[in-house]
Amino acid sequence: MTIRAVEIVAELMALSARTAPKGRGQDSIVIRVVTGKEMVELSRELRRLGEAQGIKFFLRDAGNLEKSEACLLLGCRATDSVGLDCGGCGFATCKDMHQAQKHFLENEPEKPFHGPNCAIKMTDLGIALGSAAKTASLHNVDNRVMFTAGVAALSLNWLEGCSVAYGLPLKASGKSIYFDRPT
Repeated sequence: MTIRAVEIVAELMALSARTAPKGRGQDSIVIRVVTGKEMVELSRELRRLGEAQGIKFFLRDAGNLEKSEACLLLGCRATDSVGLDCGGCGFATCKDMHQAQKHFLENEPEKPFHGPNCAIKMTDLGIALGSAAKTASLHNVDNRVMFTAGVAALSLNWLEGCSVAYGLPLKASGKSIYFDRPT
């Protein structure tokens, strides 16, 4: 029963992320709820990345994913921008930013995230993550925002077109597995 309850909360979190406020009302968030065998695949990919790159906290987080009952993945589509030429991304125009994205992808495809990205869209992603985490908290399901889970999801090509992603693994137990973690 606990696993099914956590899966329901993951779906509610996805709803919270989808309906979270977005800059100019333009939604660029890609959402995926991961459960069951996909959780195993996600944790294995994170472990593989950690071992290949010698990054210990990837291995620690892979252990957390292995013990989790579900994971909400949130990403932001790379090619979306709000079209304001605001300069928040570090470029004079949105067109300049998109050209830089293309150059970066061609020259450094192995990076976990790909930028530059629209500053407003990245803020939208953060708001969606916060809304989702709030929903988990309201339902007393332990969670933790993990950049590493997003890296593994992007490596698996699970969030098509996204340049940045995060995961929120979920677990319902007597004590949160996401704190008091080894460093």
